Amino acid sequence: MVVIKSSRELEKMKESCRISANALKIAGKAVQPGVSTLEIDTVVRKYIEKAGATPSFLGYGGFPASACISVNNVVIHGIPSKKQILKEGDIVSVDVGAFYDGFHGDNAYTFKCGKVSPEAEALLEATQNSLFEGIKAAKAGNRIGDIGSAVQRYVEGRSYSVVRDFVGHGVGAKLHEDPSVPNYGTPGRGPRLIPGMTIAIEPMVNIGNYKVRVLPDKWTTVTADGSLAAHFEHTIAITADGPKILTIPDIE
Repeated sequence: MVVIKSSRELEKMKESCRISANALKIAGKAVQPGVSTLEIDTVVRKYIEKAGATPSFLGYGGFPASACISVNNVVIHGIPSKKQILKEGDIVSVDVGAFYDGFHGDNAYTFKCGKVSPEAEALLEATQNSLFEGIKAAKAGNRIGDIGSAVQRYVEGRSYSVVRDFVGHGVGAKLHEDPSVPNYGTPGRGPRLIPGMTIAIEPMVNIGNYKVRVLPDKWTTVTADGSLAAHFEHTIAITADGPKILTIPDIE
C-alpha cells in the first residue's frame, strides 16, 4: 500500500533526509586512498548518532553496518571492512539512511577515490545524470513507468545497462515502502504519482551486462561480468509543483 504523507509528515521527513544527506557528504570527504571502508562507516555512524538519529541500515535484515560501501564492480550492499583499503582510481558507492522522529531518509553517491579512469568518469556522469532524468519524470499525474523509462532511455542511450534485480522504492516511516521504483519500464504504466508520495529513485548502472550476483555473505552484490558499476540515489517528494529532492545536505 502506498503511503501518502501529510504536510506535517513531509516536514519531519525533510529532517531525516537532511541528516542522511549530510552523513553522505561527510562519507565522501573520507573517501581517500589508504582509508578502509570500515573507517568511512564509522564516520557515518558517528555523524548520524551525534545528530540524534539512528542509522537506518544498521541491523536492517541483519546488515552489520551503518552504510553500504561498494567498490568498483560491487553494485550495492558492500559490507564495510577494515581489510578493504581504498586505492587511487577506485570508485566508491556509499549508500546511507538515517531514521529520525519516525521517518527515514535514504541516499547514495558514487565517489571518486583520487583520479579515476576516463571510463569510470564517464560511467559516474551518466549514472548521476540518469538519476536526474528520473527525477524530472516524477511529476504528479505521471506513473512509475515514466520514471523507469526515463532512466533506462538515458542509460542505454550511452551503451550502459540498468540493473533489473534491484530497484528504488517508497520511503517514509519504513525504510522500504510501496511502490517499487524500477530503473526501467514503459511510459504510462504502473502506479500513478500522487502529491504526498515519497520515493527513493536510485539508478544502478553497469558498464557491461545488467546481470548481477549476490556473494555468499548474502549482501554484497557484484556485476556478473566483473565490469564497473555506479549507484546514485535521492529521496524525493511528489508535489503539485513538481518533484522535490529531500536529501539535500546543508554542510560544506
